[in-house]
Amino acid sequence: MAQYFDDLETRSVDQRMAEQSALLRTRLASITVAPQDWQDAAAQVQSPEDLVNLPVLRKSDLSEWQKARPPFGGIQVGKVTHVFQSPGPIYEPGALDDDWFRMGRFLHAAGIGADDVVQNCFGYHLTPAGHMFESGARAVGAMVLPAGTGQTELQVTAARDVGSTAYAGTPDYLKIILEKADEMGVALGITKAAVGGGALFPSLRQFYIDRGIACLQCYATADLGNIAYESDAMEGMMIDEGVIVEIVTPGTGNPVAFGEVGEVVVTSLNPDYPLIRFATGDMSAMMAGTSPCGRTNTRIKGWMGRADQTTKIKGMFVRPEQVAAFVARHDEVPKARVIASREAETDVLTVQVESDGGDADAYAESIVETMKMKGKVVVCDLGSLPKDGLVIEDQRTYD
Repeated sequence: MAQYFDDLETRSVDQRMAEQSALLRTRLASITVAPQDWQDAAAQVQSPEDLVNLPVLRKSDLSEWQKARPPFGGIQVGKVTHVFQSPGPIYEPGALDDDWFRMGRFLHAAGIGADDVVQNCFGYHLTPAGHMFESGARAVGAMVLPAGTGQTELQVTAARDVGSTAYAGTPDYLKIILEKADEMGVALGITKAAVGGGALFPSLRQFYIDRGIACLQCYATADLGNIAYESDAMEGMMIDEGVIVEIVTPGTGNPVAFGEVGEVVVTSLNPDYPLIRFATGDMSAMMAGTSPCGRTNTRIKGWMGRADQTTKIKGMFVRPEQVAAFVARHDEVPKARVIASREAETDVLTVQVESDGGDADAYAESIVETMKMKGKVVVCDLGSLPKDGLVIEDQRTYD
């Protein structure tokens, strides 16, 4: 197996800057449906450093654009084969061919190749994660078991029967599969894990190491595909070769000083969906130097929280507007608060509901419908929730 996915990973700083600048100018010139003042400003962009002169694009903008001009808000879209839906709803184009989401680079760094069978436990329903990782597995020549989510006992049986050697999915679900296999007395052959969609806590990574499983994580989104990824050096995350990353002061487009924590803003060089200065809402920071693994691109420190209250739980984002939608369904509920916590290395969603003796079962059903996942319900007295402006509280620690 080659040490690197391709030659792009080991380019010199000058070569990368020159080639990405040329691609950036090409992408910007291809966008002809933007307002004239945006096109005028884009025409002046010669290199990534000039992107600061363009406005930041936020998910709220994308949502409004898509409502006005469905499905993609008027953004020029090239060769795509799929349409996906994320909470909002927001629709994203995609394709399975030619490693469209650029996940092959990450799977290769995780040691996955043509001799592997990847048990892909990301969802395939509406959201793109399952397809993203499948296209990456195809790019490295691996066989895929499209397992999806849930039905853990069947997951164990399938992993044994087809000889799964690698796992793709959220960080905590592999632990659930392994523990179920132990209960069933089944020995599995999984030795590699490529995870995303949530934080890989050090204690959980150590659990996998103790089981003989090398576990690496990536940072990707439905809109942008792969943004950054770990290598076996496990010193930060390399920025993917197909994007340009800026770290800005949250709520602005102004870059922070190198090494300071700020919001991740990404420009995708994908010709089929060139998002320009797309604000992820995630926090991170640039790292100095290069990775000991030999890849030369700049690194970020990984996911360091959210710039707003939007929080990723069980691999899915929960947004303040979803909490508001839940409250609006119940006239007797003036207020609700989502708590993100962890139990036994697994994310837990708890919803505290202010209500004068409402129906907890009805609330639980509404949580699934508005937040797209199951959660615990705690009915609280009217006026008892904190008046601190928080509707989503993340009690998890990332040390």
